[in-house]
Amino acid sequence: MTAITLRDLAEIGVERLKGVGDKKRAALDAVGITNLLDLLTTYPRRWVDRTNEARIADLVPGEEALVLVTVRTVRKRQTRNRRSMVNVNVGDGSGRLDLVFFNQPWRERQLREGLQVALFGKVDVYRGGLQMSNPIVDLIGDRTGKIVPIYPQSEKAQINTWEMAGWVEETLRRCAERGIADPVPAEIRRQHGLIERSAAFTGIHLPEDMRQKELARYRLAFDELLRVQLVLVLRKRTMERESLGIAHIVDGGLVERFYDSLPFPLTRAQQRTIAEINADLAGAHPMHRLLQGDVGSGKTVVAVATMLAAVQGGHQAALMAPTEVLAEQHAASVRAMLGDVTVPDPGNLFGDRPLRVELLTNRVTGAERKDVLAGLADGSVDIAIGTHALIQDAVDFASLGVVVVDEQHRFGVEQRAALRAKTVDGAIPDTLVMTATPIPRTAAMTVYGDLDVSVLDEMPPGRTPIVTMWADGPLMERGVWSDIRAEVEAGHQAYVVCPLIGESEKLEVASAEETFERLASDELAELRLGLLHGRLSPAEKEATMDRFRAGELDVLVATTVIEVGVDVPNATVMAILDADRFGIAQLHQLRGRVGRGEGASTCWLVTQQSDDDTTADHPRVEALVATTDGFELAEVDLELRGEGTLMSTAQKGRSDLKLASLRRDRALVELARAAAFRIVDGDPHLAERPDLADELDLIFSDRDEEFLAKS
Repeated sequence: MTAITLRDLAEIGVERLKGVGDKKRAALDAVGITNLLDLLTTYPRRWVDRTNEARIADLVPGEEALVLVTVRTVRKRQTRNRRSMVNVNVGDGSGRLDLVFFNQPWRERQLREGLQVALFGKVDVYRGGLQMSNPIVDLIGDRTGKIVPIYPQSEKAQINTWEMAGWVEETLRRCAERGIADPVPAEIRRQHGLIERSAAFTGIHLPEDMRQKELARYRLAFDELLRVQLVLVLRKRTMERESLGIAHIVDGGLVERFYDSLPFPLTRAQQRTIAEINADLAGAHPMHRLLQGDVGSGKTVVAVATMLAAVQGGHQAALMAPTEVLAEQHAASVRAMLGDVTVPDPGNLFGDRPLRVELLTNRVTGAERKDVLAGLADGSVDIAIGTHALIQDAVDFASLGVVVVDEQHRFGVEQRAALRAKTVDGAIPDTLVMTATPIPRTAAMTVYGDLDVSVLDEMPPGRTPIVTMWADGPLMERGVWSDIRAEVEAGHQAYVVCPLIGESEKLEVASAEETFERLASDELAELRLGLLHGRLSPAEKEATMDRFRAGELDVLVATTVIEVGVDVPNATVMAILDADRFGIAQLHQLRGRVGRGEGASTCWLVTQQSDDDTTADHPRVEALVATTDGFELAEVDLELRGEGTLMSTAQKGRSDLKLASLRRDRALVELARAAAFRIVDGDPHLAERPDLADELDLIFSDRDEEFLAKS
């Protein structure tokens, strides 16, 4: 008798289970469960250990806890402002507890006297007794096991946890005779101490004790991560085998000239990263590399060295940025870096020719645009810098050898693929993706699993660390303005960043204008202020930036348009207003605009005190005050934001790893990646493991695979 595969389970509808009629089938369908595989992979969201349960007597005020109780009384009333309030009194053998639910009138119907429920919430003391406000309620029915699994319940779909548990038990009972197939090679299971898959499904849904549940979770989480890694590694190895690349000359004279022209030596991290890139460039396979580097770690130098390697072999290079402002900034800094560098050219009378760097965005129009397009097509443009205008159909390259993509997280997967498609004679250009948003190692291995990763983890000399301060409320905010005045008096400059207002650029501009007027007439009245926001014309933006760079303005009031790439070494202080509205990565990016010169720099994070007297919780602000290490912040960010989704954008916000977590399972991600390489390198098409190949085919749609591979 053959074991039951995941595909077999996926082909059996839930209506085959006892108690699932049309109504329940529709209800299950509403929460995405149509077959037995969906059912078995809908895991409990927590487990109540009856043998070791927190009793009411053990509750500690101020802490979150889980208790098993019986409902005693329920009453509903309306508050003065016509909102509903349901008060419930519950108890166990050890004590009583009051629950209060605001704006949840349906709780009166749900919580009937005598019902057994599990509650999860924060305990407070109210009028001398213990109380929980709006706790999570799980109805657990009359389940008698030592460990009670609690499933996600849907009030809308009217499915409760004991029904789910009953259906899961029936499914596992029916599978028991044949067992569930286990396609993970036995030697990998042995090596990592993984229990068999049948035991894991039983252990996660019907554990005898908490240790069994943990072993089951470990095994099933490994499976999820292994599948994602297999898709990525298969794709990576196929690309390496089948894609024709360009073998670049990496030790030519042009790159040497560039290094000689730099006013400072390369850091050790830059040398190491360039060596990793050169090894890729010299090979016949196209490079797919992610360059991670914190704000100010010197990524541009690495990118320029990479592009020059293409140019010295007679190819072209492209640098693609997500916004026009950023593309213009890159063009300015690359031209400044390459100002005196010429290309060795034996065919030229003088032995050298000038290096041609051109900018192509939608703002470049008319004759100038025609000229740039002609130069790309005939090969006379060496380096093109631009936005996605570079990948439009009208743009043809004579011989595109290297593509550098900046700021991954704003760049669509499709755009990168389109740029790669501009190939010559089928040879795919080498791709370097740069990001200044440090990505936790595990996320990099999963989200960018088909890219090799290089990290710049060292700051160039002469960078002073930035001190980050938090100003909460109007009194402390006064200190921010006096600090800015003092810095300006000492000959330095400052940024004031206006809050992020939802998605509306219009509101943001209004807020920047309002802040500008207020500061100009009040707190910073005697200083020279400039205003920068997204609605200004390119010429206006450029003029304001030029005045700030030249020191004709003391303070630049701006929206987040200054987030990336603005480089004014004399700016030593920044105030970010309503800092709690920004994400960690964005705050870290903004902060990186100061601390770029010799002077000690400060970044003030300004928040408004909340109306109630409790001190508002601002974990992101606290994280930035605590560290300037972008990689540490990236880990905190992952903790605070949750996982999000790895696959196609269709499932935004819903993690497709049901059990595995990139936060908790860092070690497991690495094991799964190593195991995927072992399996694929021994069997490149999974020909000897049809069961594993079938599972990938079942679980990932072509869209998912496309997405994973293109990212």
